[in-house]
Amino acid sequence: MMFLVDFSVIKPDPGLIFWSTLIFATFWIIVGKLAFKPIVEALKKRETDIQNALDAAKIARSEMEDLKEENEELLAKAREERTQILNEAKEARDYMVAEAKKKAREEAATIINNARNDIENHKQAAIKELKMEVGNMAIDIASKVIRKELESDQSQKDYVRKLVDEIKLN
Repeated sequence: MMFLVDFSVIKPDPGLIFWSTLIFATFWIIVGKLAFKPIVEALKKRETDIQNALDAAKIARSEMEDLKEENEELLAKAREERTQILNEAKEARDYMVAEAKKKAREEAATIINNARNDIENHKQAAIKELKMEVGNMAIDIASKVIRKELESDQSQKDYVRKLVDEIKLN
């Protein structure tokens, strides 16, 4: 116990200094070879990775700016095309409406003309049928009158000769 009482940190023993230094140097060499090299390599790798990431970020930022400009140009073109398409659609709509109105007028005129023609045809047919009926009635009346007048054979023969003579003259 006496040994512990004599021990002082302020006044170290030369053997303790030697062994402490030897152990520390050995530890430093071992740790330097086994731990510091991988740590330094990992730090260098991390530094290059960070630098590569920064370079990639700069490239991406410049590409994004280019894409942004390109998008703005495309949007402007799209707006122009939309306006042009809307104008063309409006013109096409106006043209189609005008054509439909024109066609409707033409069809209405055709329907009216066809209706007039049908009415005229029906009118002519009715007149013709009426004339036929009147003619048939006149023939019936005439045949009855002639029958009454030509009751004898001699008067019939005279009448037939008269008709034949009239037919030959015409």
